[in-house]
Amino acid sequence: MPKPQETAVSCGFLLGLRPCSRAPRPQARGQAAPLARSVASLNRSADPAFRPLRAFFHSPTKKGEIPLNPFHTDKNSVPQAPRPPLETNGPDGIVTAPSLAAFDEEALQPLGWNEAWSEPLAAAASRLQAGGLSTAGLEPARIVAQFSHLYRLAAADGEHLAEVTGRYAHGAASRTSYPAVGDWVLSSVPKPGDSSRASIHALLERRSALIRKEAGQVQEGQVVAANIDVLFLTMALNHDFNLRRIERYLVAAWESGATPVVLLTKADLADDPEALVREVEGAAPGVAVHAVSAQLGQGLEQLRPYLQPGRTIAVAGSSGVGKSTLLNELAGEASQRVQGVRGGDDRGRHTTTHRELFRLPGGALLMDTPGMRELQLWDEGGSSSAHAGAFADIEELASQCRYGDCTHGKREQGCAIKSALASGELDAGRYENYLKTGRELARVARKEQAAARKSLPPARNKQRRKQERRSGKEAAQERD
Repeated sequence: MPKPQETAVSCGFLLGLRPCSRAPRPQARGQAAPLARSVASLNRSADPAFRPLRAFFHSPTKKGEIPLNPFHTDKNSVPQAPRPPLETNGPDGIVTAPSLAAFDEEALQPLGWNEAWSEPLAAAASRLQAGGLSTAGLEPARIVAQFSHLYRLAAADGEHLAEVTGRYAHGAASRTSYPAVGDWVLSSVPKPGDSSRASIHALLERRSALIRKEAGQVQEGQVVAANIDVLFLTMALNHDFNLRRIERYLVAAWESGATPVVLLTKADLADDPEALVREVEGAAPGVAVHAVSAQLGQGLEQLRPYLQPGRTIAVAGSSGVGKSTLLNELAGEASQRVQGVRGGDDRGRHTTTHRELFRLPGGALLMDTPGMRELQLWDEGGSSSAHAGAFADIEELASQCRYGDCTHGKREQGCAIKSALASGELDAGRYENYLKTGRELARVARKEQAAARKSLPPARNKQRRKQERRSGKEAAQERD
């Protein structure tokens, strides 16, 4: 019988709290992590600072001000029961929800907790109670690291290793329903001296989430980072530099609900980094672009306005672009292991192996993620607003076509896009990527809808087909 292989867990969260309560249990070789069962949509709250597309891209911002993502809309929301408000019936700073354990709100503020989380907390408690579960003794905590089927969460009293309950796993509709780094959860944590793991009972509704499609043929999304305010999209100024990849990342970034910022790392390797900055700015309208060199400490002062206390920033990009080096430089100490550039091909090495949240000296929270070899797009709500945000200049040109139903084909008359391509105003590669990513999102939406239909009971599928036939007949009668 093969010897069980232990899972190594590093407890490097920089909050100054007590270490994990115990080491992880041995995991048998070949044992699979729990997977989700079907497809469901992810609810995300609306961004109160929504502004129209054109106003967002043409409105100047003050120096140091970070523009909000205007594409984070409440397109995935579903009707819910009224949410009971939180009650403040304890000492100063002690907040309780119905039947929840009292918790120290001030102890959670370094993790990003604020008053805006009170309503999602009460809603999560109400959902558990509606399912017949007791919420006595539960308290909020934030996921700060993820290792396969295990999590490390930070609660008011410190850090704990945790896992979801069996009931949570049974009720999870998809993989995106599982907690991810950055999520707030309702958990029961062990008492001091108890070596058992914490249990995750419910997930608080996310404000934002960077989601990509799972690799392979599986039609599911994977949450890369949750509840992030700013998303640093990193690309090295060496062989990694690719405008088309940045455009693809921006589609996912606008869909996430976070504010994207492009960081061109390893600027010391480029002869003229400012020229490359201007080139990226042309491909990323409305997005701040900065050239930095963490190795030499160049350009890091440009990032300080983003690193506000309590704000969560995720760093995403390809393998070996210097994400861990950047984190260590901003933290002022070696928080993550760093590897140099490979000899012979000038490419970086893959260093980060799991997602983890770190607290910087100034109070900001920075999330390091493993390098993404590919980013398959995922549109949770089936909306094209994020795609329009990444290609706002092309959408603006399309609105100038003579006919509203212009297909931008060779025989179209008065097509503004055709004219822009002919004059060189619009780059042909950018337009081709616009079409390619649009087709990819449409394909993902069709497959997601097909998977959702398959998950319906036969009776509901039959009823849906009747409704579709009835709607088709009514439409035909209106045309006649």
